[in-house]
Parts: sequence; C-alpha cells; structure tokens
Amino acid sequence: MSTGQHDLDDVRPRGGRMPRKARRAQLLEAALEVFVAHGYHAAAMDDIADRAGVSKPVLYQHFPGKLDLYLALLDTSCSTIIEGCRSALASTDDNKLRVAAAMAAFYDYVAAESGAFRLVFESDLTNEPAVRDQTERVTRECAGMIAEVIHEDTRLPDEAAHLLAVSLVGMAQVSARYWLDDASSIGRDDAAALISGLAWRGVRGYPLHD
Repeated sequence: MSTGQHDLDDVRPRGGRMPRKARRAQLLEAALEVFVAHGYHAAAMDDIADRAGVSKPVLYQHFPGKLDLYLALLDTSCSTIIEGCRSALASTDDNKLRVAAAMAAFYDYVAAESGAFRLVFESDLTNEPAVRDQTERVTRECAGMIAEVIHEDTRLPDEAAHLLAVSLVGMAQVSARYWLDDASSIGRDDAAALISGLAWRGVRGYPLHD
C-alpha cells in the first residue's frame, strides 16, 4: 500500500471524555490514516489508539477488534463512491453529461486527500469474505445503476447492458488510480474528461430507441 500523505508521528493529544458519536468519528478518522498508510496487516491497534490520542481500552470499547474497525471504514468508503455515482447519474438527463459526471465522481473520490479509495480498490485483505463483499459492492451497485441507463437508452439486453456498465466502472476506477499514482501533469478535470470522452464515443455507437 501507499505510505500515504499523513505523518503518523504527529499523533493527537490525549483529551478528556467525548460524546460517544464524536469519539467514534475520531477513532475512525485515526484508523483511516493508519490503514491507508500501512495496510490492514501492518496496522496495529496500538498505532490507531496513539494516533487518536486514546488508550487501547477506549478503542476496544467502540470496536471489538481490528477487523470490525476496518469493516466500519470500508462500509463508509464504499457507500461514498456509490452515492457519488448515484448523484452523478441523477444530475442530468443528458447521457453524454451523465458519463462525464460519473467519471468525474470516480476521479474526485480517488483524488480525495483521505486516500480512502485505497481501502476499496487496493485492499490487502480481499481474502476476507466480508471485505471482498464490500469491495465488490462498489462495482455491483455502480454498474447496476449505469446498466439501467444503458438499457433504457439502447434497449440492449440486460446482460449486454450490464457488461458494458461493468466495463465503464472498471475504466473509471483503473484510469483514476493510474492517473493519481503516475503523478501525471494532466489535471484531474482534464483527465476525467479524456476518459469520459473515450467512454462516450463507445457507448453512443449503440442504437438509440425512439
């Protein structure tokens, strides 16, 4: 995994009591930084507790184990990109603009400073069924939404529309990750526009229904 952008030596000072919801949010934020920087296997609960500025017993009061903490983060991260895709598709009735908005949603997600996308697309724990189910949920739900649009617009069979939708999701997330890790001089908006242009040229070739 990437070493991340956060300096994990810069731990938060230990504080007093916090409302449970606020404490949980604080712990999740700290855990995200540690998991993104080190990956699941190398991350330790001690590191997460130190990063949050709490004792290990406080951490275990909220999360019984490291896997529980990881899954809580993963669920939130997966939901974020799914909702971003849903909002993009709902933002317009123009399918060319829909493709551009959906592609931009993936690029925005990958470029986010938190690095949460690494939990979803670069997890080192995909042999864990609960983790694999969450990461596959992104492709499954995003492709499902996109397939509906393709089917309605082209009247292609459901299976064909779904395969095209899965391909578009794969194009979005793979190209966005490559763009970020390659430290490209191409700006985020320009990169997303390039890939959405490629995707639209392919999709628009299928017959429209009247």
